[in-house]
Amino acid sequence: MKNIKKINLSNMTSVIALLVLCVAISIAEPAFRTVGNMINILQQVTVIAVIALGINVVIFTGGIDISVGSVVGFTGIIMGKIIVEKGLFPVLGVAAALSIGILCGTFNGIMIAKFKLQPMIATLAMMSMARGAALTLADGQTITGYSDGFRWIGVGVIGSTQIPVQILFMILFYILAYYLMRYRKFGRYIYSIGGNEEATRLSGINVDKYKMLAYTISGFCSAVASVILVAKLNSAQSTAGENYEMDAIASCVIGGTSLLGGFGSVWGTFVGAVIMIVIRNGLNLLNVSSNLQKLVIGVVILLAVLADSIRHRPGKVK
Repeated sequence: MKNIKKINLSNMTSVIALLVLCVAISIAEPAFRTVGNMINILQQVTVIAVIALGINVVIFTGGIDISVGSVVGFTGIIMGKIIVEKGLFPVLGVAAALSIGILCGTFNGIMIAKFKLQPMIATLAMMSMARGAALTLADGQTITGYSDGFRWIGVGVIGSTQIPVQILFMILFYILAYYLMRYRKFGRYIYSIGGNEEATRLSGINVDKYKMLAYTISGFCSAVASVILVAKLNSAQSTAGENYEMDAIASCVIGGTSLLGGFGSVWGTFVGAVIMIVIRNGLNLLNVSSNLQKLVIGVVILLAVLADSIRHRPGKVK
């Protein structure tokens, strides 16, 4: 019960930070608060939010996954090869992309859970392998020319509501993740592993199995994000997804997830992802140079990690 209260407080803090940020940017640039720009922000947040959802599960276990951006690029190229160059049905390309994402995540999980590699090292290797595979397969080419049916995933809207399909997919994924983490034993075990892995193992829980599942979910979410991204841009590039891992991890931390594991929430991560995109959107509207934007985002990430370190400092009174 105490942990739930802490999560709720952390979520509320993130929401308040988001509201303050929105008010400040709205005052500085009135164009920020238009309905069109709000929808634009939600559309921009979709890809990062889906990736962050997968990374969040990994971080709950006390791990990390820095390969997600490369997996986005790799699965996108696989999909493009099948749909555009081979001319096969889009569903086959999507199925292949999701399968590759699952395999990449599972491979990470096996290396970490079974072979006891450090998560940073294992996923760093996957980051290099996936990016190298994408670059080799694409051979410097951008794959374009997808059908309208496939592109519906990224640019379509739902009937007269005009709600973008990609936003609906994102919301459904978050609802499912919330249900799994809040009401199923999977969520309880994942949190338990991050809180105290050895105690969880002694309780008879198959720690290796759930750690592998966590990384598998991360790979799957990266592939889903890739499908949305390719459908939205009508192109697959071998460089797609570069630095997405940083935005996704920052979204988790800003949303209150502890990098030490065992603490955080699904919806907090969503708020963190929105904060990241709101900052970028606001800086663009204020005509801040891209180089300075990187500096600002870096400072935000540093402050978020520092706050997490202070909040979960060993010996700190709970």
